[in-house]
Amino acid sequence: MAAPAPTSASGPAGPAGTAGSVGTVETQYLDLPEPVRLDCGRELSGVRVAYETYGTLAPRRDNVLLVCHALSGDAHAAGFAKTPPPESTRDGFGATDRDGTAGKGLGWWDGMIGPGKAFDTDRFFVVSTNLLGGCRGTTGPSSADPATGRPYGPDFPVITVADMVRTERIFLRALGIDRLAAVAGGSLGGMQAFEWAIQFPDQVGAVVSIASTPALQPQGVAWNAIARESIMRDPAWQGGRYYGTGRAPEAGMGVARMVGHITYLSAQALGDKFGRRLQFADDIRYTITEPEFQVENYLRHQADSFVRRFDANTYLYMSRALTYFDLARQYGGGSLARALEGVAARTLLIAFSSDWLYPPSSSAEIADALRGLGKPVEFQVIEAPYGHDCFLLEEARQTPIIRQFLSKQFPEEPS
Repeated sequence: MAAPAPTSASGPAGPAGTAGSVGTVETQYLDLPEPVRLDCGRELSGVRVAYETYGTLAPRRDNVLLVCHALSGDAHAAGFAKTPPPESTRDGFGATDRDGTAGKGLGWWDGMIGPGKAFDTDRFFVVSTNLLGGCRGTTGPSSADPATGRPYGPDFPVITVADMVRTERIFLRALGIDRLAAVAGGSLGGMQAFEWAIQFPDQVGAVVSIASTPALQPQGVAWNAIARESIMRDPAWQGGRYYGTGRAPEAGMGVARMVGHITYLSAQALGDKFGRRLQFADDIRYTITEPEFQVENYLRHQADSFVRRFDANTYLYMSRALTYFDLARQYGGGSLARALEGVAARTLLIAFSSDWLYPPSSSAEIADALRGLGKPVEFQVIEAPYGHDCFLLEEARQTPIIRQFLSKQFPEEPS
């Protein structure tokens, strides 16, 4: 198959903060030429993948860098969407304050992808896909089942992070890309990076895993369980068959988003931004049903915007995939070191001091296992107050670390 066309930037560079932007981009779609074999034992045919590319593919096709999104992301990682969505995917804490009204059209990792940025499109051909199970163009529960013509709903197979990566591998092969210079991602994206390094060790040059973990901690599993229960206990969920009924589990989905969003933050970040300040009056109003405090109103806003752009069943499937992820169990018979024995990629791990959901100790566990195996690994902890959301907010502090790491294996051309 012919190589994918490089992304062409068009239109103005946009508002302040977009120097080095990849410009305006349009999401593309590819139907996979073969089925995806899943860990659950099923096979999924007719999979469509939504994707975007940034930069120029080298003649030798050796400069491909795959970026992988977190739970609520999509293929639009950088630049301005040709057709801006009704709600932004830039979920980082304080993103509205940072982006202003222009944020809706910006990719979720725009500060990291572009000329001169961490993932430099003057050097790399950056590829971003919407994950298997997604609701932003890639086949998921809301997609039509070829066998029935109706949305899969709860008939969609249960998927794992490994399944997502197998789908990405088939997709890239269909584009004529056999090897990746690097795989990078934060949170769930970092999990995918390690799945790549373990499943396809000879096809990955480097791993950049940010705010991630070898397995979600029990507290994270518990919070995900509460979020799923809130969706499934909403009567409007209708056993997952709510498509076309005029009712969707928006109340349960909103609560799930509130729960999830709190886990991405830190006590310090919430205290600094909101304190105990009231939202609508100078004194309490003695109400049960309406928000009194700014933090309550903020969570309602997060819930309302999220339900307008995300599918509840996709949230269920993505959340379950997160909890199943466990490198030691999957590949090492309980031993993380054994699971990582075949990794050939150089590895960069970045963690954040205030992230209690994916704590620095989780990245340290991976770093120690790789060092014990004599494998090249770098580990950096950034002191920052925003919790797990730091991987979306602390772009400027991550950039020099990532650029230096990548330049050791992929030197910059002399100017």
